[in-house]
Amino acid sequence: MSTRGVKQLANLVISYCEHGGSSRHIREFISSGRVVDIARREPQVEILVTTRNGKHPFIEAEYRTGFDKVVCVKNEPIGRIYKVIDMLNDSSGRKLTKINAPIRTDTPSVQGIWTPMLDIASKEYKIELVED
Repeated sequence: MSTRGVKQLANLVISYCEHGGSSRHIREFISSGRVVDIARREPQVEILVTTRNGKHPFIEAEYRTGFDKVVCVKNEPIGRIYKVIDMLNDSSGRKLTKINAPIRTDTPSVQGIWTPMLDIASKEYKIELVED
């Protein structure tokens, strides 16, 4: 996701075990060169592949905003790994906040509140241009 035209994902860290069965798909993902394809597709993102023997695999995203997200990819197929990387790439890294109450503002809209009963399409308005 980009904010004001700047891609928010800065670093992508892929950690896996060299021997563990839960890292089987991520090892195939890395050895088949798919990580290189993603690096070519997203040149502004730094991709780091690390080994953590004896641990389950995960993908960690670090964002320019200072936030980070970690997603476990234990026993996940290659299609799901692609989806996780795309989800992290399309995210801004910010935590989601639930809005429980209606939003009130001190500066109401100049245009007024829209309602479905507002029928302005069939009305004609007189517009005059005033030159100074």
